[in-house]
Amino acid sequence: MKFEYTGRHVEVSPAIRKHVEDHFKKLDHIFNNSATTHVIIEVEKNRHIGELVVHWRDHTLTAKDTNVDMYMALTRAITKVEKQALKLKKKIIDRKQTAPRTSVVAPVPDGQLEATPRPARIIAARRYAVKPMTAEEAALRLSGEQDQFLVFRDADTERLGVLYKRTDGNYGLIEP
Repeated sequence: MKFEYTGRHVEVSPAIRKHVEDHFKKLDHIFNNSATTHVIIEVEKNRHIGELVVHWRDHTLTAKDTNVDMYMALTRAITKVEKQALKLKKKIIDRKQTAPRTSVVAPVPDGQLEATPRPARIIAARRYAVKPMTAEEAALRLSGEQDQFLVFRDADTERLGVLYKRTDGNYGLIEP
């Protein structure tokens, strides 16, 4: 793990460096020595401000704390960074574990393996109000909307129909 220190109106002492690095050694199981940390300490009147900027896995974790004691401000900022890192790591692990498989390998009777695609999932998008209208009225309504299709009930025959936009700019009509 790499550390950079910046002191604003205060000298960065070896004791402060040791304090920060000892706390980050406890977090080594999270970062795996692949993070760079910029520690900024600042003193304004009686306030000691500790700020951490950690660059890890294409992410930037930041924490800032103000206290009357510099060591306490840095400890609390390190705790905030630890919470952010654990949340991010859990999110990464969950995303990898819940990733859908693209295919399932099934054995074929002659001993070879064959990949079979998983069945398509049906995702309910929204409900449509089916109104009685003619095909021409449905085409006019569909031309004014962003939707690609329109379900309607034919006013003359009382049968359902689907009007959809074709890639050539025309409309297609599906009737049962």
